[in-house]
Amino acid sequence: MRPTVDEYFLGIADHAATRATCDRKHVGAVLVNNATKTIVSTGYNGSPRGMPHCDDVGHLMKEIDGRQSCIRTLHAESNAIDQAGIMAEGCTLYCTVSPCYECAKRIINAGIVRVVVREYYQSQNSGMVEDLFREALIPFETLNKTPA
Repeated sequence: MRPTVDEYFLGIADHAATRATCDRKHVGAVLVNNATKTIVSTGYNGSPRGMPHCDDVGHLMKEIDGRQSCIRTLHAESNAIDQAGIMAEGCTLYCTVSPCYECAKRIINAGIVRVVVREYYQSQNSGMVEDLFREALIPFETLNKTPA
């Protein structure tokens, strides 16, 4: 059975997540041009270029919003936006998990017009992320993974 466009690009985001270098959560993202349905960029969570990876040197933990978080890596959606540059404008972002509040602000600022995630990632600011997208008129959709 042929996957929908959303399922197809989320599958590519799943594959991008296999490159993640922080084993606390492997996350992948894909930015897709809405007009041509072509990939503009991909991203996965990992350390900045040339910096040590969690997989190699361990996690750099800090308490954020009342919970321990690894701050060594950049988030997948942030990396995809950085790779796309101005080509992110007008794109749909496909991501394996819902973005954090900081990434949501970057998504809006990049001009991304739709966000589709595989898994809703519950955090202290999850509701604020949804409110932020709603205020920015950016559709935010969760697509549950279908069994293989």
